[in-house]
Amino acid sequence: MSSLAATVQDIFSEPGCAKNGNKSEAERKKGCTKQLQPGSAAGGCAFDGAKIALQPLTDVAHLVHGPTACEGNSWDNRGAASSGSSLWRTAFTTDMSETDIVFGGEKRLCRAIKEIIDKHDPPAIFVYQTCIPAMIGDDINAVCKAASHRFGKPVIPINSPGFVGSKNLGNKVAGEALLDYVIGTQEPDYATPYDVNLIGEFNLSGELWQVKPLFEELGIRILSCISGDGKYREVASSHRARAAMLVCSKAMVNVARKMEERYGIPFFEGSFYGIQDSSDSLRQIARLLVERGAPQELLGRTEAVIAREEARAWAAIEPYKPRFKGKKALLITGGVKSWSVVAALQEAGLEMVGTSVKKSTREDKERIKLLMGQDAHMIEDMTPREMYRMLKDAKADIMLSGGKSQFVALKAAMPWLDVNQERCHAFMGYVGMVKLVEEIDKSLSNPMWDQLRRPAPWEALAKAMVHMQSPVAAIARDPALAEAARRARKVCSCNTVDLGTIEDAIYAHGLKSVEAVRNHTNAVGGCCKRRIEDVLASAPPAGLQAAE
Repeated sequence: MSSLAATVQDIFSEPGCAKNGNKSEAERKKGCTKQLQPGSAAGGCAFDGAKIALQPLTDVAHLVHGPTACEGNSWDNRGAASSGSSLWRTAFTTDMSETDIVFGGEKRLCRAIKEIIDKHDPPAIFVYQTCIPAMIGDDINAVCKAASHRFGKPVIPINSPGFVGSKNLGNKVAGEALLDYVIGTQEPDYATPYDVNLIGEFNLSGELWQVKPLFEELGIRILSCISGDGKYREVASSHRARAAMLVCSKAMVNVARKMEERYGIPFFEGSFYGIQDSSDSLRQIARLLVERGAPQELLGRTEAVIAREEARAWAAIEPYKPRFKGKKALLITGGVKSWSVVAALQEAGLEMVGTSVKKSTREDKERIKLLMGQDAHMIEDMTPREMYRMLKDAKADIMLSGGKSQFVALKAAMPWLDVNQERCHAFMGYVGMVKLVEEIDKSLSNPMWDQLRRPAPWEALAKAMVHMQSPVAAIARDPALAEAARRARKVCSCNTVDLGTIEDAIYAHGLKSVEAVRNHTNAVGGCCKRRIEDVLASAPPAGLQAAE
């Protein structure tokens, strides 16, 4: 429960962060102090990152303390899904006005908390600090503490004003709030040797539900998912899990590491994108649980489920491989998807021309090299112009990215598939792998792309009109012009003697040899001998025959 500055500095010194591990001690203390460029915080500030990380907790009221624009810009920007409460989709904001900025917004925040409890009675309220109340000095920690005592409910402060840093920093600030105020505050109804936590999984488009049946079949209980389709009580009692899987290290590596330190919960980073990665993740979870006391037979049951699911998935995607032969894909994303989706695409039979690594850790890059080779094309930052040129030059047949890049692909008239948080399809696990292959095939095979690449009817007409007005078209329409153009063709380039001059000399004097032609014309260069021979060997034009 430290100050914001201390929390941010602690995040900067995160031992689990690969980028931080490469720094010197002085650089580590300095932290990530790179100033944001104007406009770069839009949709990517610390507040936005904190809201993204925690909003999938479905039964919690998420209250944004700040102007209404902060909540409006961040509302519903992630396609997470809920199996229960829909309270998380309700936008709550204090809607600070100019008066609140002058006199302070703490009283308004208190009234907002009371109104939420009276109308919705959630198990907890998360209060997000934004730039303006942070700058005027609103103490949301004190307000939340007083509200918790008054109403008998957890009111959690999330100190995440946008000016402190990037979206990724906001993810970790949100994780620190969970560690300080939520995790370990309640006990589960019961505990089993098969309890696991999934950390950094957000149930985008219901992806969690594609792998959850496999856990249930194996008898493994997801004690808590932080934070996809999560419930407050589950997160509060997540400290009783036996093992954990870290799905996105860029977002919540600090949560996984500190839970291991405080509660002895071992974790590993894995992925459920692709057949092989899904199998490896299931094996790792089973291994950790057995090491923590689960029965040894869990390993055998896990292998049986993996064998069955792999056989089904490979059989389902096999018909698509001939259609994907020679097709190249460009992956513009980041974080765990920079390597996990690569593995899935390679299993589908696609060739990778490049993957972006702007938001990837050192471990992510090492995994990419293992998958794509040491010469893998890893893109740190590709401008829209470069992206367009790569697609237009047919260096890639399809681009997989987020919504921001879709218009580049549409402009290049190339297939595109959304694999970011706004997507409508779930691609996780064995079932998700088959779905991913189906969607790629639909996009590549869509006849729309051929139609888009054809010239529009008015463009074809305009091109025809220009061609009709060109000198070449005029010559083709007029035989006299065509004959004049033919006679003007140069036979002797060095002395600029045209075909008409040579033909006139041949028929006027009955010439039969190259030497004779040279004696009667100026075609005396060494380059024209073969051309004069061709003229002598050719039949006389009809016009000349008529004249004779």
